[in-house]
Amino acid sequence: MRRTPDRALVPQDTRALVAVDLGAESCRVSLLRWVAGQPVITLVHRFANAPREADGGLRWDLGMIEAGLEHGLRLCAEIAVDGVRSIAVDGWAVDYARVDADGKALADPFCYRDERTIEAEQSLHLEIAPERLRECTGVQLLRINTLYQLYADRLQGLPAGSQWMNLPEYILSRWGGARVAEFTNATHSQMVDLNSRKWCGEIFQAADLNVGLAPTLVPPGTEVGKLSCELAELAAFRDTVLIAPACHDTASAIAGIPAVGDDWAYLSSGTWSLVGTVLEEPRNDAAAAAENFTNLGAVGGRVCFHKNVNGMWLIRQCLHEWAAGGREWTVPELVAAAEKVAKPEGLLDVDDADLLLAGGMPQRINAQRVRMGLVALEEGPENAPAFASLIFHSLAARYAEVLERVAYHSGKRLKRLFVVGGGSQNDFLNRLTQEATGLELFRGSAESSTVGNFAVQLAVLEGSRDDVTGADAEQVSRWAGRLALALEEAVTKS
Repeated sequence: MRRTPDRALVPQDTRALVAVDLGAESCRVSLLRWVAGQPVITLVHRFANAPREADGGLRWDLGMIEAGLEHGLRLCAEIAVDGVRSIAVDGWAVDYARVDADGKALADPFCYRDERTIEAEQSLHLEIAPERLRECTGVQLLRINTLYQLYADRLQGLPAGSQWMNLPEYILSRWGGARVAEFTNATHSQMVDLNSRKWCGEIFQAADLNVGLAPTLVPPGTEVGKLSCELAELAAFRDTVLIAPACHDTASAIAGIPAVGDDWAYLSSGTWSLVGTVLEEPRNDAAAAAENFTNLGAVGGRVCFHKNVNGMWLIRQCLHEWAAGGREWTVPELVAAAEKVAKPEGLLDVDDADLLLAGGMPQRINAQRVRMGLVALEEGPENAPAFASLIFHSLAARYAEVLERVAYHSGKRLKRLFVVGGGSQNDFLNRLTQEATGLELFRGSAESSTVGNFAVQLAVLEGSRDDVTGADAEQVSRWAGRLALALEEAVTKS
């Protein structure tokens, strides 16, 4: 069942909180205030984000991201006249900045979609077998993982720097926080030992990487310092704590689901679709490993057990192509049009490696259809609804396949599916997913990462924290229920 929100739940200190969500398509700065004892979440600033070709690779514009976040924080300071109690940052995993002795990035970070990791993955597996990597970490083998990127740096002869940090933790460090690796984010690096929960020396040695340059591991909800950059001169930020929440945005999104019981699964639907369930202990037996399920860190020392499935990336890439062809479709328009199209003949393998690459997505989809003996679709913008229908039906079918295996490996009798993230607003895909899975579907918050980010902050600030596992999962869930209700009521009123 869904947690019954405790409407009386109010923090002792009602100063505002800030949640920063770094997204591969947009970055968001949100403010939580308490007005007459009620939580009010405001999206203060959102700005577009995308990698671009620069300096010999696909890279993020770090200066643009930092400037956008600073602008958002300044807007928060204008609104939060009673001050900001804390700031926390979550974001997409695996990408990182290599920094100099002063903690400043040596270069713009590579994007995980850069093709340099194709060679790096193959080369690293000659040094340590993929089966051994899986045994050590319990993590899904993906060439986008931080390990392969760091190994690609070494192969390219790039300067190691004094340290590297994943991007959410890097942003916190630039604002005055200690240089850390928050556990949920670090697990996605494929460099953390599954049993010891520490950096795996064997993997560092095999990849010829210096474990001494890895940041200190900390649990979700760790206070990493106080805001001490130029922003601290603003009145609102003169006593503001910096918190590493569940820095992996998926872990934050799952923390934002106010569910109780043991019969539910999650679908975090965005650029990627993360399909799985929360476990108390990892599943890393031969069967789970053979199907490449992952065991990533979750709040409270638990495990996000899931598979990465290609997601709204497919639609976004198609939209770029069609815009270049003269038709600017919006996602809501395309979803509505796709519902009116006949059910497609044949389905895509949405996880085909070719569909993970940028550019020419309609052509990539047609190439797969031809390989499967199916007729290619007309690729022009006027046929966008047929492509969208094909993608949505294919995603729903893939979700059902994965969830069947989640139930098998976890031993759970799944009855409910919570869909969170931007893709949760796609009612057509939700309906197809419910039909394909047979599960009762609940649409969570599109901004579930923000809810989870705030919930972790509130739990630790109000004293619910363990030195080993970090924020208490039960208390995070209570706060998430309170905040999710507030968002639902705000949407209803609007």
